[in-house]
Amino acid sequence: MKPLVLFVFLAAVFAAPAPVLADPLTIVAAENFYGDVAQQIGGANAKVTSILSNPDQDPHLFEASPSVARAISGAKIVVYSGIDYDPWVAKLLAAARRAERKVIVVAELVGRKSGDNPHIWYDIETMRTFAKALSGDLEAIDPSHRSDYERGLAQFEKSLEPIEAKISKLKTRLAGTEVTATEPVFGYMIDALGMKSRNLPFQLAVMNNTEPSASDVAAFENDLKNHKVALLVYNSQASDPIAERMMKLAAASNIPIVGANETEPKGKTYQEWMQSELDAVDRALPK
Repeated sequence: MKPLVLFVFLAAVFAAPAPVLADPLTIVAAENFYGDVAQQIGGANAKVTSILSNPDQDPHLFEASPSVARAISGAKIVVYSGIDYDPWVAKLLAAARRAERKVIVVAELVGRKSGDNPHIWYDIETMRTFAKALSGDLEAIDPSHRSDYERGLAQFEKSLEPIEAKISKLKTRLAGTEVTATEPVFGYMIDALGMKSRNLPFQLAVMNNTEPSASDVAAFENDLKNHKVALLVYNSQASDPIAERMMKLAAASNIPIVGANETEPKGKTYQEWMQSELDAVDRALPK
């Protein structure tokens, strides 16, 4: 073979991407938004299972089945939120220890601790940090596909830019706007938009399945009746009588209402989900 032809042949061989893994890396995500991002980064080299994926299910009422335990036991990578949002994962991991398994606790990646708002996926920077950690773990397990994972990460980070641009644009208009919520599901996004969330004691009580105090209920009702808030955000995946009462009062007071999911809606990517939530706020609070 002539030197030039040999050079071209070798260059083509070494430039060719590694073939897709015959046995994809198994990733189990406690929540489907982590699973979605994991699939975006892992691509064809990853097989992702998301446990909480039903938008009609209240995540706080979830109980792990034997099949969930088996999936977690056999996974190469397990991802969960932490800070008491999905404690069942830690229990299952403790019952099936494997030294070679990689575990990503997203809250720990971003320095969140027990007592903080657990709905950390509404913080875009948290999801970027998670994506970077996952890409690093995939590269460590499967270095032959490093370029695939780097490319998946780069594409994911690029896809966050329109969301961040939307947040920045809305913040310019909405910063300082006082809003309220039945639960702190949307809390990190409210902060990102520069809005001020009222009635936090009420929100925490509902989230923790306890009865809000009479004074907290009265304060919430007063905010709605006297239009001290411009928006009410509710948890569209949880049913609570006192929260439903506040939604009815908001509607009667002509206060705009926006729902926030705890898990990714079917048929949407994480990016599309965040955009749709921001669009809902934009429509509810026009110029």
